[in-house]
Order: sequence, then C-alpha cells, then structure tokens
Amino acid sequence: MRNRSVHGGRHELGQNFLIHRPTIRGIVDLVAETRGAILEMGAGDGALTVPLARLGRDLVAIDIDEHRVRALRRRLPQVRVEHADALRHPLDSPVVVGNVPYHVTTPILRRLLGRDGWQQAILLTQWEVARKRAGVGGGTMMTAQAAPWFAFSLHGRVPARHFAPSPSVDGGVLRVVRRETPLIHARDRRGYEQFVRAMFTARGNGLSALLQHGAGLSAGQARTVVGCAGAAHGGLPRDLRPEQWAALWHHAVAATGRRRG
Repeated sequence: MRNRSVHGGRHELGQNFLIHRPTIRGIVDLVAETRGAILEMGAGDGALTVPLARLGRDLVAIDIDEHRVRALRRRLPQVRVEHADALRHPLDSPVVVGNVPYHVTTPILRRLLGRDGWQQAILLTQWEVARKRAGVGGGTMMTAQAAPWFAFSLHGRVPARHFAPSPSVDGGVLRVVRRETPLIHARDRRGYEQFVRAMFTARGNGLSALLQHGAGLSAGQARTVVGCAGAAHGGLPRDLRPEQWAALWHHAVAATGRRRG
C-alpha cells in the first residue's frame, strides 16, 4: 500500500503484519473459546479480521491507518471497521484481540487494565512483554498491580520471521482474563497499587525488610505478615503469586490499620 497515513509510515505506526497461518489459527481458537462481541485492535490488512469474522459474532475492527481501514471495509462489508486509535477507543467489548504495535504495547496494556467493560483479551505483543506479564521468570510491578483483578497466561512464542516485515524481536501471545471474584476489593485498588510500588522500590533484602521500609511495619509485624502470606522472608516481590500479593496486602492493612494510600 503506497499511500502514507496522516499518522505516519510503517515505522511510526509499528506495522509488522502477522503472516504465520498456524499462529493466526491459534489466536482465533483462543477467541473462539470466549463469548460475546469482539473488538480487534490494529486490524491492518485483515489477517486476523477475516477468520474472526467467520466466528459469526459481532465484530468491530479498528485501525489507525485510514487507507487500510478503507481497504478492509471494501473487503469485509459485513464487519464494522472503524478508523480509530486504540489509545483513545473505549475498548468496551467483552473480548479484545489484536496484534499490538510494539512501540505502544505498555500504554495500551495500562489503558486496557484500567478500563471496565471487557472480560478477556488475547494480545500478540513482544515476547519479553508477554513473558513478563505472564510471570515467566518472575513477575513485574505492572503485573503484580493488576493481579488481584486479572489473570495472565502465555500461549506461545512467535518468531520474528512470522511477521512481514520482520521486527527485531520475537512476539508472544498473551491472554488476560478478568477475575470473576477479585482478590482485593475495587475500592482498595489505588492503595494496593501504591503498596506494590513501594514493595518493588523500597530498600532492603527480602520481603520482611521491604515491608518494613515500604509499608512502615515493625520487624515483628513484617515477619508475621510474610508468614501469613505463605511467602519466604528472604524472597523478592517478583517471586510472589497473585494470592500471596493479596494476602500481603490484607495482613499489612490489618497490621497498620491503613487501607488506602
């Protein structure tokens, strides 16, 4: 496609199109396990849009490239194709799917995790992002902050050669599911997120020391809280499971009497 979008060219838009049919089938199979209307981010030339349309469900496909939007509308008149930016779109369909441009993966993930209205997201992102969000090799602060409300799982690595043009790094398929029963009440989300940030940035070696510096607990309180959470005193925040994060928060709140940051 020769025409350049008003938003920039391929590099500015992060356009690396998925061409590997088994990966496309795998993503569509994951979507087929869900229920409800589908929103596809970054539809591009329709590699995912075409098989998603065959599922026979309500489908909205968005893309920031107005030229590809026009082409996809002609190709798939039965699909609602919108010229829209995923960083501004409501993202309110029950199922969100997409090949996420690598340069905006983190802001799109942050925006998605901060919005209501969707239940499951199947996203193709950089491999390192997918791996870290799923907690492979240790969790990140962003994943820990979202873990009481969302479950993350990894569904395969996608070599760079399976895109056209090939990006500099591999991709990974990440599924995010909103928990039916959150591990922490929504009213405490802000305080919990600040608690997690403090644990990741506080001084000290091991969870007990981090609780003292990050949450203001005494040494005895910190050891009790870590024990009640079933964690190792010398462990690190990246080692904690979602249930342990929730337990640390609840017991730290009980020890300090503070609920919100």
